[in-house]
Amino acid sequence: MDGEARPLLEKVPRHRERHFTSGEVVRDVIMGVSDGLTVPFALAAGLSGARAPSSLVLTAGLAEVAAGAISMGLGGYLAAKSEADHYQREMKREQEEIISVPDTEAAEIGEIMSDYGLEPHEYGPVVDGLRRNPQAWLDFMMRFELGLEKPDPKRAWQSALTIAVSYVIGGLVPLLPYMFISTAQNAMLTSVGVTLLALLFFGYIKGRFTGNRPFLSAVQTAIIGAVASAAAYGMAKAVQS
Repeated sequence: MDGEARPLLEKVPRHRERHFTSGEVVRDVIMGVSDGLTVPFALAAGLSGARAPSSLVLTAGLAEVAAGAISMGLGGYLAAKSEADHYQREMKREQEEIISVPDTEAAEIGEIMSDYGLEPHEYGPVVDGLRRNPQAWLDFMMRFELGLEKPDPKRAWQSALTIAVSYVIGGLVPLLPYMFISTAQNAMLTSVGVTLLALLFFGYIKGRFTGNRPFLSAVQTAIIGAVASAAAYGMAKAVQS
C-alpha cells in the first residue's frame, strides 16, 4: 500500500506561494508619492496662474515639498506609533483576562472555532493545547478574537522615512520644468505633461501592486491629479481677476 501511495505523492506538483506581503510599505509609498505629485503640482499651477516668475514658483514649491515631507512623515510615524501602543494595551488587557477568567477565555476559543464550522469534539484538543501554552493562547486571542496583528517594532520610523522620501520624489517631478524654463507659463505647460505622465505611470504601478486593473488605476490617478491642479489654477485666476 505504501509503495502505491508514494508514487502518487511524488507526482503532486510543487506549489509556490505568490502572496504579496509588503502591503504596509506599498501603502506608505502610495500615500507619499500620490500626495507629492498632486500637492506641489497644484501649488505650482496656481502660482503660474497668478503670473508668478519661475524662480518664485520653484522656491515656493521646494519649500512646500520640504514642509510636506516632514508633515507627512510625522503623520506616518504617529499613526504607526499609535497602532503599536494600541496593540500593547489590548495585549496587556487580554493577558490579564487569560489569567483572571481562563474558563471564559477558553470558551471564547470554542466560539471562534465554531464560527469556522468546527464541532466541539474537533476543536476541543486545540483548546486544551492552547491552555497549556499561555503565549500561543495570547497570540491566538489577539489575532482571532481582536483581529490585531503584532506590529513591527521598527514600523513607526520605517513608515515616517518611507512616506517622507516618497513625498520628496513625487514632489520634485512637477517642479523640474521650473528649474530649466524661466517663463512660468511655459514651465507650467511642460510640468502638466510631465506630471500627467508620472501620474499615469505611478497609477499603473500602483494597480499592479494592489491587484487592481493597472490601466484603470493609471487613469483614475491621473484624473485626480488633473482635477487638483485645475482647481488650484482656477482659484488663482479668480483671485487675480
